Amino acid sequence: MTKQQDEPLIRQLTVTGIWLLAVNGFIGAGIFGSPAEVARLTGAWSPLLFLGCGVLMLAVILCFAEVSSYFKNTGGPILYARTVFGPFVGFQAGWAFYIARLTAFAANINLLVSTLGYFNEDLATGATRIVIMLLIVAGLAWVNIAGTKRAMDSIGILTILKFLPLLLLIVFGISYLDGSVLPQGISTLPDYTSAGTAALLVIYAFVGWEAAVIPAGETKNPSKVIPKALLLALLTVTLLYVAIQYVAIATVPDLATSTRPLVEAAANIMGPIGAVLLMAGIVVSVGGNIAGTVVTTPRITYAMSREQNLPGWFGEVHDSYRTPRNSILFFAVVAFLLSIYGSFVWLAAVSALVRILIYVLCVICIPWLRKNRSDEGVFRLPGGLTIPTIATLICLWLLSAVSFVSWLPTLIFLSIGTGLYFLMKKIKYI
Repeated sequence: MTKQQDEPLIRQLTVTGIWLLAVNGFIGAGIFGSPAEVARLTGAWSPLLFLGCGVLMLAVILCFAEVSSYFKNTGGPILYARTVFGPFVGFQAGWAFYIARLTAFAANINLLVSTLGYFNEDLATGATRIVIMLLIVAGLAWVNIAGTKRAMDSIGILTILKFLPLLLLIVFGISYLDGSVLPQGISTLPDYTSAGTAALLVIYAFVGWEAAVIPAGETKNPSKVIPKALLLALLTVTLLYVAIQYVAIATVPDLATSTRPLVEAAANIMGPIGAVLLMAGIVVSVGGNIAGTVVTTPRITYAMSREQNLPGWFGEVHDSYRTPRNSILFFAVVAFLLSIYGSFVWLAAVSALVRILIYVLCVICIPWLRKNRSDEGVFRLPGGLTIPTIATLICLWLLSAVSFVSWLPTLIFLSIGTGLYFLMKKIKYI
């Protein structure tokens, strides 16, 4: 096994830290809107669909748990792809991942500011909107440059605030549960097309966790910590989603046509205060999601620089705080500019598509890693290649349902990445 290069970053992330990053990757704005459409498509079977999709995602996460345990350095999918398939594929993985998360971050900033407009319309328009975006991005950048521990403390606070309204919704909504929330026999099963469409929607509520494997170079004993944290995060989120869907069915009579299903559920259970609480929950949820993005995404350009895929400037570390200062600053500037000039809603599907491609890429790394890397301290999946095969089939099924409208910009982005790779190679950065 080739010795992995020592990291200059401080190893301080534990199971709790990686769990926080994964959970905040999972829980963005999706769960606040998806219950209505999933209920329209699958009715009383919708909570079980959330449970089933959690089980499907388990196969992919188990594969990531094994792959990540072979590595101790920062980079995640970029590092895996480069090790197994070479520098070109590694560069493309890093490029695609970075673009997907950067544009998703910009879209979430817009969503966050738009949600603030629920409390005061002036906050979401004109110069005030731009100033708020600047303050959010600059604040997150400063917190991350000042130290990973400080950044994780802020994410921990946001996670508590994120869970609070959702848990209150579940606790107060339990008394509304009765037999009407359960499927009334096999005859009520949704048809294949409706179930497939709903499953795709639910699966997209289970993505985002993959960024938690990137800061392995700042994780204590990553080969053990990362697998455990990923599995705990999936269990947490799956149980939360199933409970939320049951409460939504029980408390919102016209759930299938609702535009703000969880806000309506909270209003029906707790009155106007409940609605405000859930709106605040959306703000905090998206805030936690983007805070996690600022921790993980700059580590992509940092890792690519360490792998000599980008100029060394991106790999420079702050003298005092030992954080990838330049990569954080670059991300903050570009993200702020993207946030100003549009919502980037159309890139949501592109972002999900890129992630699924990366899932496949990482899963098919397993046979090579088992053959060429030491098994010492590795989280090894049982059953040979059974679980990786299942995970690959799940990803291929999801890819088959993606429209050409989403494939086209993805192929354009990858083409740009190809040109950038050969440019970097020509000027001898690669």
